[in-house]
Order: sequence, then structure tokens, then C-alpha cells
Amino acid sequence: MTSSQNLDQPGRHGYRMPAEWEPHKATWLSWPHKLESWPGKFAPVPAVWAAMIREIAEGETVNLLVRDGEMEKQARAVLKEHRADAGSVVFHHIPTNDAWIRDYGPIFVINENADQRVVALKWGYNSWGDKYPPYDLDNAVPARAAEIAGVPLVDGRMILEGGSIDVNGAGLLLTTKACLLNPNRNPELSQEEIERRLKDYLGVKKILWLGDGIIGDDTDGHVDDLTRFVDQNTIVTVVEENKRDENFAPLRENLEELHGMTNLDGGRFDVIELPMPDPVDFEGDRLPASYANFYITNAAVLVPTYDCPKKDEAAVGILGELFPHRRVVGIRSTDLVLGLGSFHCVSQQQPV
Repeated sequence: MTSSQNLDQPGRHGYRMPAEWEPHKATWLSWPHKLESWPGKFAPVPAVWAAMIREIAEGETVNLLVRDGEMEKQARAVLKEHRADAGSVVFHHIPTNDAWIRDYGPIFVINENADQRVVALKWGYNSWGDKYPPYDLDNAVPARAAEIAGVPLVDGRMILEGGSIDVNGAGLLLTTKACLLNPNRNPELSQEEIERRLKDYLGVKKILWLGDGIIGDDTDGHVDDLTRFVDQNTIVTVVEENKRDENFAPLRENLEELHGMTNLDGGRFDVIELPMPDPVDFEGDRLPASYANFYITNAAVLVPTYDCPKKDEAAVGILGELFPHRRVVGIRSTDLVLGLGSFHCVSQQQPV
């Protein structure tokens, strides 16, 4: 058995970040409240949270962060109105700056052979390169969440957002150079040093580096808007068919990179293409609408849709074939993506 004292650099002691499709004990969400994130269109956003919670709660607990009792009361009213099961929701009075818990919440790692099975990792968070201060409350969330979960907290010692990485649970990690090597994150660390931190803390063996993210992504290229594992050797990636679209070239380059990559055994991946939705704009600015920002729960896969029926249906259908033992549910995300993210960005899984 691995000693429970071997928690620093847990990846060196048999801990690993599990894949999202592995069993969850709970999903963590933060109730939306920052009006500036959805300028002039905040009103429909809480209902999107209710739709998410209704689906997630069918298979696992929802740990929901709210500022105080008054915000809890408001959230309960929205959940009741939209017939979401509040019986599976546990409210925690923890104030936040914003709702993007994927990026500032803890990342959990597991070791099936250790006395201490689950450990929470706290990474530095600077609001995607100090774009939207303040973020002090968000940075305090991992410690509070770890305390609630009853697990130790380990400092990962670098800036890292959860949306910037994706793992297959078996030694592989996808990310982008545009984000992790951006000087607004860890300018003092080289690519080699960043790889070493990811391996030492997340238990991965190989880093798969992609290039640029999609247009409109203010995170500097998070991989969860771009390319995702759906099993240990299958990857879905978004592609743009319109050659005049500004996403066409970078997504084709990404696709070519994926076809050239290999797994730990030197074999090729099964690469499945997802369409990009029709462009979603707000006041002349392109929003980062992507079907890759789905979230895998114990019982379902929540897929963002964007009011373009043929492509919405195609994306849900492709993911439905890839997840035959889960309900694959399309949920309208046109209002949510005004905040520059979707379902994966606002959720964080806690493994069993």
C-alpha cells in the first residue's frame, strides 16, 4: 500500500487523474451571479444551470456553491420552477467571483492502492492571464472543497486551469501550446518543466501538445473547446467545413496533428470529427461556441446546442454513438456561451 504520507507530487506515488467517464462521487458547480459575465443577458442563465442540475442529479450528488442563504433561496426557487431535483443537491455557502469552477476548482487524483484514495490538487488561478480580476475568492475554493470532501489538499505549484487539459485516465494528457505556454500563465517555466509538473502531480506519462484554440476563446486556447478523449484510445475533435470561416485553418492543422500522434504503445488514435456549430456572435464578436465543451456525468453526457438544428442533431448523434450506455442530452447553450464557456467550463467532477 502507498503511504498516505506520500502526497507531495502524488503522480510519483501512484496517483492519477481519472478520466471524466470514470465513476463520480459528485459534481461541483458554482451558482451564476456575475452580471458582467453575461452582459445584458443574465436573466436566462440560471435556468441553464437548472437544466444541467436536473440531468446531473439523476446519477450523482451535486455540490453547489452559493454565496449565502439568500443566494441559496434564489437557487432553490429556480430549481423548483424547472423541476430539478434539489434532493440531490448539497448547498455550500462559499462565495465566488464567478461560475467557472472547472478552471479554479480542485482537480482530484486517485490511487486505488493507497490508504488515502483521493487527493485534491490546488493549482494557481489568475483568471486566464489576469483578464478579469478580482479572483481571490475563486482561488480559495479548492481548500474549502477539499475540506468538505474530507480529502487532503496538495499545491500543484503552477498556474493551471482545468479546462486547459483533458486526460484518458491511462497516462495521456491533451493540452495546447497556445494556453499552457502562454507567458501570461507560467513565464518562469519551460515546456519541459511544465510537462514534469503535469506528470508529477497528475500521474500522466505523455503530453499531447496541440496548437491554437478556437476563435473567440478568451482562455487562450482551452482544449475542452477543441479536442477531448471519449475513451482511452478515441478522441473527438471539432472541425470546420466552411473554408472561409476563420476556424477552418487552425482546426485542420489540429486534425492533422492528431492523426500523427501516438499512444503509449506507439499506436494511432481513433480520431472522430465533430462539426462546429454555425457562428454565434454577440455585438459583432465571435463567441467560442463548440460541441466539444460537453460534460460526462455518471448517467448522461450534456452536450451544448446552439440553435442550428442540423449541426446540433449531428453532434448529439455522434456523441450518442460514442457513449451507448449513457443518455446523451442536448441542452441549449446559446445564452450560456455569451459568458465565453459552456457545460464543461462550469462543472468539475469528484471521483469515487
